Order: sequence, then C-alpha cells, then structure tokens
Amino acid sequence: MERNERGAVTAEAAVVIPTLALLTLALAWFVTLGVTQVRVTDAARETARALARGDSDASGLALGRRVAPDGSRFHLRREAGTVVVRVTTPVRSPLAVLSFLPEREVSAEAVARAEGR
Repeated sequence: MERNERGAVTAEAAVVIPTLALLTLALAWFVTLGVTQVRVTDAARETARALARGDSDASGLALGRRVAPDGSRFHLRREAGTVVVRVTTPVRSPLAVLSFLPEREVSAEAVARAEGR
C-alpha cells in the first residue's frame, strides 16, 4: 500500500514555525527581565556603597540613576550604622508583539555598613 505524503512538510511547518516564534518571544521576555534585574541590583549596590562612604544623598542617587533603568524608584533608609537602598523598576515588554503581557516589577535591595569618618 502506497501512502501519499504530499503536504506533510507544509503541515509540520505550519505547526513548528509558530511554536518556535512563540518560544523566541518568550526567551526575549525572560532575557529582558534578567538584564533589568542585574541593572537594578547594580544600581542599589552602587548607591548603597556611595552613601556608606559618606557621599550626599543627591550624589549617591545620581550615581544609582546612571546605572538603573529609566523609571526606577529609589528608597533610602539608614538604620543601626547601615545604609539600605531599595531600587524598584517596572519592566515592560521588549517587543510590541508582546504588549499583551502584563507589566512586571523588578526590585533589589543592597545594604552597606556606614564608614566612620
């Protein structure tokens, strides 16, 4: 018995190509989240380090804002000889195609011991 396999490749491609496209878009979203997390962590760390050295709040925040993504929010507090900096930023879809994804929020906190002067 002979089977006719015409169109099988087309049918398989019709399933595989959209699946690969969705996988690629999902990976782009996760990479965006990861990169933003690293930038927020670095911003919190740099700001805490500057403030612990004795830099002014304005100077420390300016340093952190150069590292942090646009739209980041900084929260500073000092307690028991330490400086605590929390940076939070919204993460939006990297591609217009993914605009249906909800906005996520990424945050990081850094603590540094205040240096005696």
